Amino acid sequence: MSRFFLFLRSLLFFLLMTILTVIWSMACILFAPFPYARRYYLTARWNVIVIWMAQVICGIRYQVKGFENFPDGPAVVLSKHQSAWETIFLLPMTPRPLVFVFKKSLTYIPFFGWGIALLRMIPIDRSKGRDAFAQVVVQGRKRLADGQWIIMFPEGTRIPVGQTGKYKNGGSRLAVETNTPVVPIAHNAGECWPKNSFIKKPGLITVSIGKPIYPENMDSSELMAKVENWIESEMRVISPHVYSKQSK
Repeated sequence: MSRFFLFLRSLLFFLLMTILTVIWSMACILFAPFPYARRYYLTARWNVIVIWMAQVICGIRYQVKGFENFPDGPAVVLSKHQSAWETIFLLPMTPRPLVFVFKKSLTYIPFFGWGIALLRMIPIDRSKGRDAFAQVVVQGRKRLADGQWIIMFPEGTRIPVGQTGKYKNGGSRLAVETNTPVVPIAHNAGECWPKNSFIKKPGLITVSIGKPIYPENMDSSELMAKVENWIESEMRVISPHVYSKQSK
């Protein structure tokens, strides 16, 4: 497929997603009085539509492995971070409502920020250091008790395909502090929806969900080491062609 044709498809997708975002953000204001579960479901329809448009317009398909590994109880979800795709996809895909820990400044983005402000997310000011994490624990404990799951991206930022970022202990610290199992997720979304790339490429994204890792008798560093080992090992199963090239 020529790059020009990929550009046209990506442009159409971008324009439709922009229009949808404006319309849906307005609708979210109407959803505000609804009970949380209903508000979450309706707001997350934006995510469902965007993932559908990415499939129909850009040819980005997906498959999920290990869905049965999601526990029937509280969980801290720690995911590989390669793309914007997984931040959109995971919200409506998981069995329980997801709560993202994210930069507070995102809530100031017109339209997009209005929607996420209604979903009991955990915005933090990273400049506050330890105080910011203490707030994550306080709010995270409440969200877990209310039946939501916490999701964090331990690499902190989107990492190019085939590379590994520094895994930070914030998510594992939260799991240890709240005695909550961690569910690791690996995926190769960056192969189709690369970081900082306007062009979206057709292909199959594999989302692989690992078995819960329980924090008993582990500190946050030990727990994160297990999470990192599982995710990075699974990445070589999902994208063997990428890692085989690096080994040559």
